[in-house]
Amino acid sequence: MKVSTKIAKAEAEGRCFWSFEYFPPKTEIGVNNLYDRMERMYALGPEFVDVTWGAGGSTSDLTIQICTTAQAAYGLESVSLCSLRDRTCTNMPREKIDYALSEAKAAGIQNILALRGDPPKGQGTWTAIDTGFSYATDLVKYIRQQYGDYFCIGVAAYPEGHPDNADLEAEMKHLKEKVDAGADYIVTQLFYDCDMYLKWEKDCRAYGIHIPILPGIMPIQAYGGFKRMTTLCKTAVPGKITAELEPIKEDDKAVKDYGVQCAIDMCNHLKANGIRGFHFYTMNLEKSVRLILEGLGFVAPIDVAKPLPWTPSLAKNREKENVRPIFWKNRTRSYILRTEAWDDFPNGRWGDSRSPAYGEIDGYGVSLKSTAQEALAMWGAPAKVEEIAQLFVKYCHNELSSLPWSDTPLAPESEAIRERLADINARGFLTINSQPAVDGVPSSNPVFGWGPKNGFCYQKAYLEFFVSPERLDKLVEKITQHPFVTFFAVNKQGDLRTNTQSDGPNAVTWGVFPGQEIVQPTVVEAISFMAWKDEAYELWNKWAELYPQDSASRKLIESVNDTWYLVNVVDNNFKDEFGIYEIFQ
Repeated sequence: MKVSTKIAKAEAEGRCFWSFEYFPPKTEIGVNNLYDRMERMYALGPEFVDVTWGAGGSTSDLTIQICTTAQAAYGLESVSLCSLRDRTCTNMPREKIDYALSEAKAAGIQNILALRGDPPKGQGTWTAIDTGFSYATDLVKYIRQQYGDYFCIGVAAYPEGHPDNADLEAEMKHLKEKVDAGADYIVTQLFYDCDMYLKWEKDCRAYGIHIPILPGIMPIQAYGGFKRMTTLCKTAVPGKITAELEPIKEDDKAVKDYGVQCAIDMCNHLKANGIRGFHFYTMNLEKSVRLILEGLGFVAPIDVAKPLPWTPSLAKNREKENVRPIFWKNRTRSYILRTEAWDDFPNGRWGDSRSPAYGEIDGYGVSLKSTAQEALAMWGAPAKVEEIAQLFVKYCHNELSSLPWSDTPLAPESEAIRERLADINARGFLTINSQPAVDGVPSSNPVFGWGPKNGFCYQKAYLEFFVSPERLDKLVEKITQHPFVTFFAVNKQGDLRTNTQSDGPNAVTWGVFPGQEIVQPTVVEAISFMAWKDEAYELWNKWAELYPQDSASRKLIESVNDTWYLVNVVDNNFKDEFGIYEIFQ
């Protein structure tokens, strides 16, 4: 969807809205960490995110990759930057821009932020290239000429004047030219003087600029970085901020806390003067932006932040997808990659519209989300099964931040079953996925709700875990006494046990909404479970590889991997909130 459409919708609803900017990290680990952060920040409800190019376009390919992944895997409406400078300073900017635009369109990206850009590293000032463009206005015109209305185009503005041009009247003229050339919205450079910004925006409107303008908010993260950035951008800093920072400038935590409150105060001042949209320069950091939004009371509507129980993809070929297996609940990107070659995606029901095969896990690799050093610090060196179980118990109690199968703490919906999860883990049932039973809560419920307004949401209790063959035998005996409970169990070798009579899907979440059919977005299904088990077992291997070949920890983890079963259990009586736990007693 175009950013301009999303902004118009938010304005029509009379609500505040916000967006985030990221930059491409320099290392592969950094990129993966950014993906994890973007996935978490989806829950903060940004209308869109943009990803910068490096100076001189030095990261343009990576920018497209990050934008594509953000849309396809994490459901974030993405804006790719397009800058006029290429990485080598040769006379090829037009070809590079053509490539960036074609790649963006092929990836289903409909939004471009058109900038003149910074000079390449080592070049102090920007100089035009004979065969290229001179100004962002030229780029906006070119995009419109080549692509018509396909792209929504954003442009930059400088409320205090461009660092290379202090003539405010000339800058206003250039901005109006970009708007007249076809720009759809404006994002401003950072600033800290709100009164100056409000006067500038009033001047823009008087000059005939009427498209949306989003003020750029850069939270103060560290004193040194703040000083460098404001000096580089020639940003005026009000005396009040300078005076308040001076006594705490050596205290990093105090500076960061001050930065959060300063941003809250700025946004509240702008909001009191009619501003409704805010663009946050995150610097790839999560905590400060989250605290700012909390301090402002900015909470995205549930139908915006959570249209389905899982994050829907914005990839063009998946735009109608609304059904997925539950198994990849904690590994969204993996599911997207393993199904990217499908011709069609389930819509309305899980059936023959789905391609029959999942991609091989070797096609993209399975890895731990933590570095080896971080993982060893968290998980230690277990030498007994009981010590492994205790790690799972600690995770349930929020004493561990992650496990190989989940790199984030338990979801808020698991609070109601946290102690029960800890109990069954202590008994040797090592849980890697779960959901509680829900019997018709309003879709507006902040924990269990999802989807359109005025609906009701349901879900069956679900547990997925690893267990020894001996415990599995005893569990199966107990399940025979509970007619509402169904299960699948499979070992690493692919030996499957089940009490179901069909390989068809079993809906474990569904919603009832006005004016539409019942939506069943999450299912348990045999073929998908068999595809998931390869990935689930490979994560044991990755854990084992953290330890020396002949160590007790490696031998133990490899033994569990080779002999234990992966099991999923569904209690189809969703009206019995905790009935599923009776089989573990």
